[in-house]
Amino acid sequence: MNTKKLITTIAIALVVLITGCSKDDVQQTIGESPVVANVNPENGTINVPLSKAISVDFSQEMKASTFDSSSFTIQGSTLVAGTVSISGKTATFIPTAPLTANTTYTGTIKTTVKNLLDQALEADYVWTFSTGTTLNPMVLSTDPINKSINVVLNKVVAANFNMSMNQSTINTNSFIVKQGATVVTGSISYIGTTAYFKPSVSLMANTLYTATITTEAKNIQGTALSSNYVWTFTTGATTAPTVVSTDPLDNATATLLNKSISATFSIAIDPKTINDKTFTVKNGTTALVGIVSYSGTTATFDPSSDLLPGTIYTATISGAKNMAGVALANDYVWNFSTSSSLVGNTVNLGSAERFGILAGVGVSNNAGFSEIRNMDVGISPGVRSSVTGFPPAIIVEGAIYASDDIAPPGIGAMLIKAKQDLTNAYLFAEGASTPAPATVSGDQGGKTLAPGIYKSTSTLLIQSGDLTLDAQGDANAVWIFQVASDFTTVGGAGGNVILSGGAQAKNIFWQVGRSATIGNYTIFKGNILALTSITLNSHATVQGRLLARNGSIVMTHTNIISKP
Repeated sequence: MNTKKLITTIAIALVVLITGCSKDDVQQTIGESPVVANVNPENGTINVPLSKAISVDFSQEMKASTFDSSSFTIQGSTLVAGTVSISGKTATFIPTAPLTANTTYTGTIKTTVKNLLDQALEADYVWTFSTGTTLNPMVLSTDPINKSINVVLNKVVAANFNMSMNQSTINTNSFIVKQGATVVTGSISYIGTTAYFKPSVSLMANTLYTATITTEAKNIQGTALSSNYVWTFTTGATTAPTVVSTDPLDNATATLLNKSISATFSIAIDPKTINDKTFTVKNGTTALVGIVSYSGTTATFDPSSDLLPGTIYTATISGAKNMAGVALANDYVWNFSTSSSLVGNTVNLGSAERFGILAGVGVSNNAGFSEIRNMDVGISPGVRSSVTGFPPAIIVEGAIYASDDIAPPGIGAMLIKAKQDLTNAYLFAEGASTPAPATVSGDQGGKTLAPGIYKSTSTLLIQSGDLTLDAQGDANAVWIFQVASDFTTVGGAGGNVILSGGAQAKNIFWQVGRSATIGNYTIFKGNILALTSITLNSHATVQGRLLARNGSIVMTHTNIISKP
């Protein structure tokens, strides 16, 4: 019996012993979050009796201590008072007084309810029923909540409804924000069941605002709110941090399957607030398992396994705070979809893409003020003591990560995945065959090469002149150099890599079967994926990445590595 199966068996036995539940029920619970299976009255029911007891059936037996009037609520024009009880898989809400006639009610089961193994509901469950002949839409919650104070000046105001609304009725007539008698100008959007008001300019400091959802707002059946919904909030004097860019972009398509997901903030964020609770990636309602890290002003989510092909994912930043403790004004949510598969000559670096230097056993800066710009430095399985010469070498908008780092948590696992992604990219580049590789050998100095795959069965040089890579107007053009042994450039009169015709350094890959050496004063372009080691000689500069699977990376004297 393997360890995981043994632990599961012991857990089942303990829960059966403590709770008296059946073994089958407990086995169903192990490893699964609970879900709502049925509600009574059902969602959308009308003409519900005023004496009705409301019940909810779950997929598993639930922990009674997690059920009360705050985790199981019934909301009409006001919150309904009542008694909550639970028996096995069924929770019941009995109103203290009869329900009101011709009234729409919304039931909510909060994510605070848990099963016997303390696994919570993954999302609030909300449904609507009516004691009359129609279902009226209502505002369930707002952001900011009513009477909030110290609201940030760049806040996007939101109202969440109990049902889907007719989007055409969510507009400047139905969603109004005022400062006194003055209407605040802004744009309105509607997503899911939530309406958003984004002011055209930042709100004024220390000012009372009134927000209103009017009866102009209607559901998809054409039924309006029964009355205007009004709430107030007061601003403070603070502007919250924002997300200024993401990778992938919002609504990006054809995302690679081992892509790392990242978000860059407007200012520095407190690293303690960047974790797998504040940075999530989901496939539908299923949260991905991954490692979250933070460097400079960028948070990165590295999934523990490849993304699924042809799938839409939703990424969310929620609750991240700057160094002064000010949180994002609103959750930042974006979507992207994956490609159906890896095709052509795409070399996917995956989570290794974040690194300007990624080594196996050592990273050294022997002399001079070397710089790594806008990328990280990583070493695995080597340890931090094997990273030397920092300073005087510096990292601009990046950080050093080593396999023995204990903070922040998860660095070791993140590096293991990056090295695996590097290995996968190396093997892909080594075996790439579309288009058919052209055979090259010896010195490539003085040549001009079009996009494609170039294969050397031994060593390769750039020595007698510069090598020009001409994209011929195609900014997406890719070069893969398959070098069976060592790769060397010789500085001085030649040895540089020159880009023309729109060529981009990020699309150039040098797969090296042994070690690479970049010569004195060489200007080099592209990503080196070496099996063993990489050496930069004096004053060599690289626009690209130095990624060594097994050995060391050495900067000899005053080298610069910049992001391609």
